Amino acid sequence: MAGARRYARISCALRALAACLTVTGAHADALSEPHLTIIPRTEAEAARIADILRDPQDFTMPERFEDLPAGAATVRVRETADAFSDPSNNIGFDGELRFKVGNGLFRKLWVSSPSSTLASDGLGPLYNARSCQSCHIKDGRGHPPELGEQSAVSMFLRISIPDDAARMTEIEEYLGTAPDPTYGTQLQDFALPGIPAEYRLAIRYTEIPVALSGGETASLRAPTYTAADLGYGPLHPQAMLSPRVAPQMIGLGLLEAIPAVDILALADPDDADGDGISGRANIVWSAEYDMPMLGRFGLKAGSPTVREQSAGAFAGDIGISNPLFADPFGECTTIQDACQNAPHGDGDARDFEVDAEGLDLVTFYSQNLGVPARRDVDDPEVLRGKEVFHSTGCAACHTPKFVTHRLDDQPAQSFQLIWPHTDMLLHDMGEGLADNRPEARATGREWRTPPLWGIGLTERVSGHTYFLHDGRARSLLEAVLWHGGEAEAARDTVAQMPPEDRAALIRYLESL
Repeated sequence: MAGARRYARISCALRALAACLTVTGAHADALSEPHLTIIPRTEAEAARIADILRDPQDFTMPERFEDLPAGAATVRVRETADAFSDPSNNIGFDGELRFKVGNGLFRKLWVSSPSSTLASDGLGPLYNARSCQSCHIKDGRGHPPELGEQSAVSMFLRISIPDDAARMTEIEEYLGTAPDPTYGTQLQDFALPGIPAEYRLAIRYTEIPVALSGGETASLRAPTYTAADLGYGPLHPQAMLSPRVAPQMIGLGLLEAIPAVDILALADPDDADGDGISGRANIVWSAEYDMPMLGRFGLKAGSPTVREQSAGAFAGDIGISNPLFADPFGECTTIQDACQNAPHGDGDARDFEVDAEGLDLVTFYSQNLGVPARRDVDDPEVLRGKEVFHSTGCAACHTPKFVTHRLDDQPAQSFQLIWPHTDMLLHDMGEGLADNRPEARATGREWRTPPLWGIGLTERVSGHTYFLHDGRARSLLEAVLWHGGEAEAARDTVAQMPPEDRAALIRYLESL
């Protein structure tokens, strides 16, 4: 199970060479990390890392440094909703200054053009939010609209249509898609005055009862999504929609600093070890570097770097042009004339509505949001839950720990032992969670394993306990019970295990 896959990665680390992989085609491309200035590991360091990353054998006590999930970057646990908003503990005074300026841009409410505040105009004309913080509230997890809410801030629908002509010969198994000719790549539910919004998100839930061992029961809510009140006519007949809730922001720079070779060493697309887990890397085309790269960010790992993810959010979510996505009208299509011809913020004193310096500051802020320390790591029930987590097979995808690259110019992320509980790979999660919309190499049933660090603080930060890509799960147990596909065996084990073990597993997750 997880141990066999971990052993392959340990062997790879010992040799510290990409040659320990079968690196051909898409995997060879994925080893490129042009956004990082890497200092190669020595053989001695590789051996130390291999020893540190071995699976635990003793569950009667915590592992060394387990209470510091982000290594030296770990921050203290706040008792308030600001628990995800502190800078990494090791960025220094100058880093804190950049972080605070980036935070200001992250929180900025953009206004429409023309405006006397030239540094803040350019909103829309179509948009999902007026600021980054509007979706990533308190830098935490978004949520679906509550009953009676008229808007879906922090949640939207991605959209695309099949397009075999869009396949990329440079990336093996790339699934060709194209924007909807009328609505683009995501649906925006807000617009400036005089311009119709694209839609209203409508959700209907159906309750599904689930029997658990010990006479316990659970209920899962299965959503049906509708793009209602379309502002520009019908969707394309082949339109594929995918609901997306804004994910939490902590630890992104550390995830970016995990060596690509270590992530790819966990991939087992043909399930060669027979454990039922067949994680695959998503390989995406980088708009910044004009080359294939390993996808790391987004719910299907559709973006290779924090900077590119941030630039895409500026353009798609807020309608703000930037050096990577330069259209001043954001995501408007050629059919949306009023949107394309509306006033915008390019060409006043700026080349783009947010320039390279502003994008870099938001990127730095996003890279350095601190991961809070673990709680109750030595609690007996938490330790029992950790053992259940490993024995059930959860760690086969939610890989507990990595050691980041040595980085010449990013000391806060350099050579840290981190505990994100993700393998950063794509997994088939079954028909119940399928959105039936591909993204790069990700199929309509595949999702990137989400990091679990900080998940136990969700209610404190975000005021809710909604989980999964669309917030359908109302608790951690419901999130586990939605797992299918490669995780079906683990899910069934959780449903059938003694209730006290199930409670311990949830207690462990709450401690992360």
